[in-house]
Amino acid sequence: MIQLGLEQFASDHEKYLRGRRVGLITHMAAVAPDFTLGLDLLLKHGVHITALFGPEHGLDGAGADATAIDDATDARTGLPVYSLYGMTQEPSAAMLEQVDVLAFDMQDIGARFYTFISTLDYIMQAAEHAGKEVIVLDRPNPITGVLLEGPLVAAGLESFISHLSVPVRHGYTTGEMARFIHRTKKMSAPLTVVPMRGWRRSMWWDETGLPWIPLSPGMPRFSTTIPYTGTCLLEGTNISEGRGTTMPFEILGAPWLDGYNLARDLNALDLPGVRFRPHVFVPMGAKFHNVRCGGVQVHVTDRNIFRPVAMGVHLLATLRAQNPERFEFLSTSWEGAPPHLDLLMGTPLVRQGILDRVPPAEIVSAWHGTTQTFQTARVPDLVYH
Repeated sequence: MIQLGLEQFASDHEKYLRGRRVGLITHMAAVAPDFTLGLDLLLKHGVHITALFGPEHGLDGAGADATAIDDATDARTGLPVYSLYGMTQEPSAAMLEQVDVLAFDMQDIGARFYTFISTLDYIMQAAEHAGKEVIVLDRPNPITGVLLEGPLVAAGLESFISHLSVPVRHGYTTGEMARFIHRTKKMSAPLTVVPMRGWRRSMWWDETGLPWIPLSPGMPRFSTTIPYTGTCLLEGTNISEGRGTTMPFEILGAPWLDGYNLARDLNALDLPGVRFRPHVFVPMGAKFHNVRCGGVQVHVTDRNIFRPVAMGVHLLATLRAQNPERFEFLSTSWEGAPPHLDLLMGTPLVRQGILDRVPPAEIVSAWHGTTQTFQTARVPDLVYH
C-alpha cells in the first residue's frame, strides 16, 4: 500500500505549517487508507484548521452534476464551509481573512473536464493574489500517470470544464497538476507538494491498495473512471451517458436507439481493449428520466491498450451515422457559449469532423503530435517515475 501525502502531512505538519492557520480544500472522498476522513485525521494531529472549502458536488459529495452549492457551517466541527461551486469559483479575500495557508486534499480522476483541477487552479490564483502558500497533499491518478490522450484547449474555449490546456486524459497527480499550473502561469506565491510514497506512474487505482470512495453521484466506482474520458463526451449530445443509473458512464443509450445494431457496428470497428454489449436501462434521473432506453454497456477488456477518448470519437460518429435524423449535439446552458462538446474537447474540430463525416481515425490522429509534444514539455512537473 502506498502512503498518501495526507498521512505524511498529518504526522509532520509542524514542519510545513509552523503554527499557521489552514484553509482546507477537501471532500468526503479524501480519506486515509483506514477510511478516516482527512479532515478528522488532520484535526486529530493538531492542525489548526479555520475554514473549509468545497468543490462541485459539495463537501459531502452528494450534490448533483452542475448544481450550485451554498456556503454552510460544518455541523460536526462548527467550521465555515465556503462553496467554490456556487456564487464564486475563486476564494474571496473575505474567505481568506482567517487563513494563512491553503491545503488542498482532494481525490481527482485524471480527466481534464472533471472540475476538481479547475478548483485547484482557482485556489492557486487566490493564493497568488493574497500572497499565501498552497500545500497540495498528493493522491494517485486512478487511471495511471502514463497514458495521455486528447487535444489541448484552443484559445477561446476555456471554461470550468476545460480550464487548463492539458490533454483530456492528462496523466498528472493533483500535486503534479499544481506544479504545472505554478510553472506555466509563472506564479510567485509558494507552492509545496507533499508527495506520496510508493506510488508509480504505471499504477491503476486497484493496484494501490487504497479504498475507493465515490467522488460524486456520477462517479460511484473505480471502474467508472476507466471509460469516463470517452463516454463523458455524450454529455454534449442528446444520448444518455447513464446518469441516473447504477452504472453512469459505463452504459449509454436513448429511447430510440437499437442497442443490438449499435453494439454490432461498434464491435466491427475492433477498437483495442473494449467490447460493447446491447443493454436496456431506465434512468431514475437526468436525461430520459423514467423512460426505457436502448443502448450498450462498455466492457473494457484490456485497460492498458484501451484508448477511451478515441473510443468516444468513434462512438459519436457511429451514433450519428446510425441515427442522422435523431442524434443531436447540444448547446451549452449559457447564451452565446460554444456547443457543449466543443467545451469538453477544447476544440470544435471533433464535432465539425463528425458532422462532415471525416473518418474518426483521422479526427483522432490530429491530436497525436500535440500530445507527444505535451508529454515532453511536462517533464519538469513530474514527481514520480
